[in-house]
Amino acid sequence: MNLLTANKLSHTFDTNLFHDITLELNSQESIAIIGLSGSGKSTLLHILSTLLTPDEGSVCLFGKDISTMKDKELSKIKRDDLGLVFQQHYLFKGFSCKENLEVAAMLSNQIIDDELLKRLNIYETKEQKVTQLSGGQQQRVSIARVLTKKPKILFVDEPTGNLDAKTGDEVKKIFFEYLKEYNAGMILVTHNEKFAMDCDKVYRLENKKLRLIK
Repeated sequence: MNLLTANKLSHTFDTNLFHDITLELNSQESIAIIGLSGSGKSTLLHILSTLLTPDEGSVCLFGKDISTMKDKELSKIKRDDLGLVFQQHYLFKGFSCKENLEVAAMLSNQIIDDELLKRLNIYETKEQKVTQLSGGQQQRVSIARVLTKKPKILFVDEPTGNLDAKTGDEVKKIFFEYLKEYNAGMILVTHNEKFAMDCDKVYRLENKKLRLIK
């Protein structure tokens, strides 16, 4: 099943970041985007995840162009079907780890998976305020919060950047298992080429173009 189609995307800030970018994401598929810092990878991810509007081109989610959707329809898709794990965690700072997860569970009518928290090694710290957690722990809370929603598409930006190698490998395993179990798809932006090459498709963003390398 097709989850996302991007067609001829172009975007400019001070200079043109990229143009004529086209890709598709299907169920149980993982796509990695690599490239130099400043090449536009995160901006592209923000466009694909509906956080930014491209200067040119279109993004379709579940077969429908998002530019034709009413605000209520797009908001529902964002809430229920899209999971965003970005470098800025956007956790509720006054809340505990558990309370952050409870908000996600309540909004999506899901339950918190204690086994997931144990695998991410945050079960024992779930009562702590997120401001008391390390950057790596906050990253894992952010991942757990997104997976609690059971989204159909994961948009993931450097999910292992703050993690040690062992924990990073576990996170990678959790993501790939999730795609199979929930018939979901993932678009990953990373500098970790080992993680990238484990994905089904790998693109390199360079010279303003997206080039398929795997």
